[in-house]
Amino acid sequence: MVKKEPGRMKQMWQVFRMTRRNDPASQWYMLTGLLIPILIAVVVTLIFAEGNVLSAIVWIATGVLAGFLAVLIILGRRAERAAYAQIDGQPGAVGAVLRTGLRGGWIGNEMPIAVNPKSQDAVYRAVGRGGVVLISEGDAGRGKRMLADEKRKTARVIPNVPITLISVGNAEGSVRLHHLAKTLRKTKRSLTKPEVLAVSNRLSSLQSSLPIPKGIDPAKARVQRGKVR
Repeated sequence: MVKKEPGRMKQMWQVFRMTRRNDPASQWYMLTGLLIPILIAVVVTLIFAEGNVLSAIVWIATGVLAGFLAVLIILGRRAERAAYAQIDGQPGAVGAVLRTGLRGGWIGNEMPIAVNPKSQDAVYRAVGRGGVVLISEGDAGRGKRMLADEKRKTARVIPNVPITLISVGNAEGSVRLHHLAKTLRKTKRSLTKPEVLAVSNRLSSLQSSLPIPKGIDPAKARVQRGKVR
C-alpha cells in the first residue's frame, strides 16, 4: 500500500518544528515578519482611510497577506540554514549544497573531483558566471594543499578562466556551509552563459571517475529542498 504524502500545511508545520528545534530564534523572526506589515497597514489605514471601511479592509488585508508572505520567506531561509547545520561537518555536505542550493546558472556536482582516502578530505568544483570555483571540505590545512594541486590541473585545461579557491568549515578564513551558495554568487562575473556550459562540459569530459571512500556519501547528506519551501 502506497503511503500517502502529508499535505502542504502538515509539511509546513513539520518544517517549522524542525527549524524551531534547531534555530529557536527563528520563531521570533517569523513573528516579527508577520507583525510589521500588519502594523504598517494599520497605521496607513488610520492616516489615509478616513472612515472609508472598504479602504480600511483592503489595507488590512494587504498587510496580513504581506505578513504571511514574509513568514514564508523567513521560514524558507531559516529552515534551509537549519538543514545545512544538521549536515555541517559531515563528509559529502558540500556536495549536498552543490546539488540543491545553487542558483544563478551555477553548475556543481555532488561528487568530489579529488579525495584523500585516509582523511576523507575532498575537493569539489562548481562552474558559473564567476568562472571555476574549487571548494575543499575537511581539514583546512590539508584542503589548502589539495586546492593548490587541483588549481594547477584545472589551469592547464582552461588557462584563461578565473579560478577561485574556497575552504568550507569553521576555521578562520573558511566559509561556513550555509554561506557557500551565497559566496559563489558573489564571485565577479567573467563568463557568459554559453561559456559556462562549454567550460563545464570540457572539465567534465576530462575528469576521470573517482572511487569514493567509505564515509563520503552525499546521498546521506542531502538537503531535502522540497521540504524547505
